[in-house]
Parts: sequence; C-alpha cells; structure tokens
Amino acid sequence: MDRRDFVAALGGSPLFFHAGLSASSAGQATAGTGSLARLRDANRAVAGSSPEAVAEDEAYWLRVRQAFTLDANHVNLNSGSVSPAPRVVSEAMQRYWTLTNMAPSYYVDELLYPEVELVRRRLAAMFGCSPEELALTRNTSESLQTVQLGWPLERGDEIVSTTQDYPRMLTAWRQRERRDGVRLKLVTVPTPPPSMDALYDRIFAAVTPRTKVIHICHMTYTVGQIFPVRRIADEARRRGILSIVDGGHTFAQFPFTRDDLGCDVYGSSLHKWLCAPVGNGLLYVRRPLIARIWPLLAAEAAQDDDIRKFESIGTYPIALRTAVSDAVLFHEEIGAERKAARLRFLRERWMRAVEPLPGVTLRTSYDPAQACALGAMSLAGMGAQRLTETLQRRWGIHVRPRFVPDEFECIRVTPNVFTTLDEIDLFVEAIRTLATA
Repeated sequence: MDRRDFVAALGGSPLFFHAGLSASSAGQATAGTGSLARLRDANRAVAGSSPEAVAEDEAYWLRVRQAFTLDANHVNLNSGSVSPAPRVVSEAMQRYWTLTNMAPSYYVDELLYPEVELVRRRLAAMFGCSPEELALTRNTSESLQTVQLGWPLERGDEIVSTTQDYPRMLTAWRQRERRDGVRLKLVTVPTPPPSMDALYDRIFAAVTPRTKVIHICHMTYTVGQIFPVRRIADEARRRGILSIVDGGHTFAQFPFTRDDLGCDVYGSSLHKWLCAPVGNGLLYVRRPLIARIWPLLAAEAAQDDDIRKFESIGTYPIALRTAVSDAVLFHEEIGAERKAARLRFLRERWMRAVEPLPGVTLRTSYDPAQACALGAMSLAGMGAQRLTETLQRRWGIHVRPRFVPDEFECIRVTPNVFTTLDEIDLFVEAIRTLATA
C-alpha cells in the first residue's frame, strides 16, 4: 500500500495528498470541512481581538462547543480528570483504528508507527524541546513513575514533595522508601498561599544536604495552585538536586515552554487539556540525564541514551497515539492565549459569584499567575463528597471532590472551552441555594 492508498483507507481523499503531507494531515483535511472549518470561520470573525475580549464572546465559544459531541443535559465541570475529545480527534482515531483492524501487524508496523515520530515532533515543538528529549507515554503517572523508580538513589537520600502532590506519585516514593531506604519529606502549603515566594520558601525550608530530588506539581490537582517552577528548578540545579515536575494539569491549559520551567523532568497527560484520546501522555527528560534513568520495562543497552527506551511497553493501541496530532491541530486552531483567557474568565466568574455566600471558602487564588482553569471551594456544614453528590443529583452538575488528609477537603471545579456561561451560572445558583438553605 502506498501513501495515496493509505490516505484513502483512512477515509481521506487522495486529492489532499502531496509530497511531504502525512497521513494524519490528509485525514484532517476532510474533517476540516466540518467542525474545524466552522472554527476557522469563527477565528476570522474575531481576528484582531484580544484574547481577553474573545474570552467573553459567547458566540465564538458556542462555535467551539459545537466541535464536541456533548450531553446537553449534563454539566461537565470536571475536565481536570479527563476531557472529551473534539470530533476531529475522535474521527481521526476511528480512521486509524479501522486501518489497524484491516491488517494489524502490517499496517501498524509499516504505516502507523512511522506516524508516531510526527506526533513526537509536533509535541516537542509545542513544548519547546528536542524530539530526542520527549517520550510518548500513556499518562502522567507512567511518565513520572518511570523516573521515580528509575533514578539512582541511595539509602538515606531525601525527596522533598508536598502533601498536595498526586497520590500515585507519593505512593511511588513510599515504595522506594520501603525498597531502598530513602526518605520522603512532605511540605504543607496554604490554599491559597500569600504569594509564590511563600511556596518557594516552604520547599527549600525542607531541603537538607541529603536532598537529592525535589518533586512538585506545576499545578496542584487539588485546588489548581501554580508553583514557581522556574525559580525552584534553578535553585535545585544549583544545589545538584534533580527537579521533577508533575504537569498533569498544565500542558495545553495555558501557554508555556520547557524554558519557562527549566526543570529536569516533566510529565503530563494529553487527555486532559489537549483533549487527545484517553491513554496519551508525554515525558520530557533533559538530554544529559536520559542515560542515568532505568526504564520501567527493560530496554537494550544500545538504547541507554535514547528517549524511546521509555516507550518499550509492549503492544499498545497505536490508533490512540497517532490521533494526537489532530488534538494539537485543534488546540492551535483555538490558540493557547485565547484558550487560557477563556478558562480564567470562567473560573473567576463563578469564584466572584460564590465568594460572598455564607459558609463558602475559596481555596484558589485570583492571581492569574497562580491559577487558570482549576478552582476549588469548600462549603461549611457539607463535606466535599456530599456536596459533589448533591450537585449531581439535584442539578446534573459533575465536579470532583478532593481530600488532603488532616488539612482540608473541597470540590474542584474545572470548566473547559466547551463550557457555557449558562452552565457556570447554574453552578453558582446551585451553591447559592445550598449556602442559604
């Protein structure tokens, strides 16, 4: 099968084929006649407008919403766990899946696996790193645990993290405590903190000469707090400490690059804010460090300094991975600055509205440098689990409860680009009803 036939098998037209055009790009060309084309029309209509102005243009975001297949009777305010994919992505995945099933061993090995390198290059360009520093994984947990379990540590070495880091990551460090005799030190942080400086100070107050790793969230999964990653990473490197950053909630939520972070290791899930198919993630490792990290599954010695050694997981549904390029295209069509402005606008709208209500405690900062889409709140007299269940049962609103033992519990509210103002206002009305009952 040549590439022209390959495009046709994917459901694309050979008319879109030309030298240098990838199969994924050709598939997108046909999908672009639908929702993607309407989004491009909407972009032309707001050309020249600031991201902040477009953030309040409900007609524009209705066009974006129409690119998704959603349940209009359900209010999804939990994109922080996983986001739906727009139709251009789900249709691409289906095309790749259909092709896979035509002759899996041939079409996957000969046609689809080469496309994975295009995915790697697109993601690397978006993150601002070399493709040789970026591994394609299934999620943030796989990305970071690869490094957590593969980085050389000795008995007595210390790891500094926080009580609000993701539980699976803390579990990985606790396993190394049991296995290798290292020590995990957890720092508590206020919600919200008085400043970014306070976060930096708390991290380094826990650092000692035995500290070998600092593991922090770029944005916490609990309340959406952004950390001063660049400042922490720079000081960590000056002290010879490895910096690991959990970016599960930041890649494609707001614009930044590798150089804005300066960390040694960064992992993220692409099925959150990039809206890629579920089961996609990335792992960035600074090039000189790759050879020092053992992969989760064995790799040949010849791959010691090859980022692809972290991808040797056995058989994997490659249709999920090849469709990531379509998610990048959709994200770039909206625009990172425009997307972030909308997400901050939605979060601030509900936070400002519920803040004066009796019993409401906001746990996320208004400072745009410290927060974007994710916001969190507590309601006196109603635990997070009960509040979550009540919102779903009475109003059809889906949020996520979050618990930090011995500190606080809250609900995390995470709208997305498909969220309407009516949905945000319904959430506000629900909280008002419960707070004043």
